[in-house]
Amino acid sequence: MSKKRQKKKTEKREQPKSCSFLLSADFHDMVCTGYTRLSQNPEIVGAVNRVAELIAGMTIHLIANGKNGDERIKNELSRKLDIDPNRYMTKRTFIAAIVRNLLLEGDGNSVALPETQGGYLQNIWPIDPGDVSFVPDGWGYTVRINGQTFDPDDVLHFVINPDPHYPWRGTGYRVALKDVLQNLKQAGETKKGFMESKWKPSLIISADGMTDGMGDPIGRREILDSYIATTQAGEPWLVPAETFNIQEVRPLSLNDLAINDAVEIDKKTAAAVVGVPPFLVGVGDFKPDEWNNFVNTKLRAICGALEQEFTRKLLRSPSWYFRFNSRSLYTYDISTLSTVGANMYTRGIMTGNEVRDWLAMTPLAGLDELVILENYIPAGMIGDQKKLSGGGENNGTTNA
Repeated sequence: MSKKRQKKKTEKREQPKSCSFLLSADFHDMVCTGYTRLSQNPEIVGAVNRVAELIAGMTIHLIANGKNGDERIKNELSRKLDIDPNRYMTKRTFIAAIVRNLLLEGDGNSVALPETQGGYLQNIWPIDPGDVSFVPDGWGYTVRINGQTFDPDDVLHFVINPDPHYPWRGTGYRVALKDVLQNLKQAGETKKGFMESKWKPSLIISADGMTDGMGDPIGRREILDSYIATTQAGEPWLVPAETFNIQEVRPLSLNDLAINDAVEIDKKTAAAVVGVPPFLVGVGDFKPDEWNNFVNTKLRAICGALEQEFTRKLLRSPSWYFRFNSRSLYTYDISTLSTVGANMYTRGIMTGNEVRDWLAMTPLAGLDELVILENYIPAGMIGDQKKLSGGGENNGTTNA
């Protein structure tokens, strides 16, 4: 019995002749740890900046309700919001900051503080999201900016994606994109570490272990330089056949790891959550219909949040409101604009100068009247045509 036990004990202690090791010190740059912020992801930042630039580039119109349709008003208030909302910023910079805070740092919330003097609006200051907190108060809330409490009616609070528990507060995309951003960051770290790793040589040279110098790094470098180092590109190597055995190996590529496919899926998911076309995050190609749908849905939704807050907090007249000119963002070519403009001009819907304005051309004298039919006569003279009254001369002939 003792011999059998001793034999089994001996078999357990036998070690394999070869083993593998994971050198963590050499692969630490492939490991992605920690929380990933939206503002740290290049795809998300690029898409958000594009959205902010597009909305900031729209003209903000002050509109008044009328009996025959709404009309644009041009006064100091419209200029204040559309040109210089505060003394240090233009409208483009101001709106871009508001939208970026709304989508990134503000997590669905962006706050601006109006400054008035004698009842007139002087400046509108965008507030750093880190300086703002919202304190629930029953059904409502108060806004704290740098420790100072404000009533919600005294600040501009822009909101997207209302919170289910506190509808007056917005929610961003941080939770929805948490795993996607982590995957994108890990893919980037893996790609970087894979490209920089020293554990993927293109050639492996086996040498006789009894050769002098193989025992230390300096000796191995001297042997390599003696036989392998060449002075010209493409020069053949001359090595002893009994000493060296040279083999070519092909390391794994990023396609073998399927990283590109995974990254493309994650980018499409991020684009779908944010609501932008995939090509804005580097996937796919530009499509006019997809772009127009993006303008009509996502951009118009954000513009609506800004328009209603500006109208509710800055205007006293119930018949006035602010509106972003989103038509300028739709993808039109010059032939489409000219065709639509010509058709509307000949039907008496637009004047010639309105059509020229569509095409970014300066107005001309005599093109401010509406014309109709093939004769291009003023719309007010349409009833004076003799052929419509049943008689009279027309181009030298008499109508029956």
